[in-house]
Amino acid sequence: MGTHKDLDVWQLSMEFVVDIYKMTKIFPSEEKYGLSSQMRRAAVSIPSNIAEGAARKNTKEFIQFLYYSLGSAAEIETQLELSKRLNFVKNTDDIDKKLHSIIRMLVGLIKSLKNKLN
Repeated sequence: MGTHKDLDVWQLSMEFVVDIYKMTKIFPSEEKYGLSSQMRRAAVSIPSNIAEGAARKNTKEFIQFLYYSLGSAAEIETQLELSKRLNFVKNTDDIDKKLHSIIRMLVGLIKSLKNKLN
């Protein structure tokens, strides 16, 4: 492996962060420090933890950071659903598809790395 930037999951999660920033820009102003901020932090956490884990000295640590990314993905999945229920956004199909792709890729990478350990 080169660097974290070579990982498809990191690249897709960076696109996802941009999408979340654009989406939350239209949220009500009173949500600036609420749901909007939480969603942005969770989205940024996904590629950030991939990058930090990839920089670690061993595979076990990398896997742990990938689990952190997976946790952030689950967190934002819930926040996206809440955003729809609060009518802050109407349709999140594209962003939902991207998030589910990220989750699948993270799970696949974790499985692959675990297999290397065995």
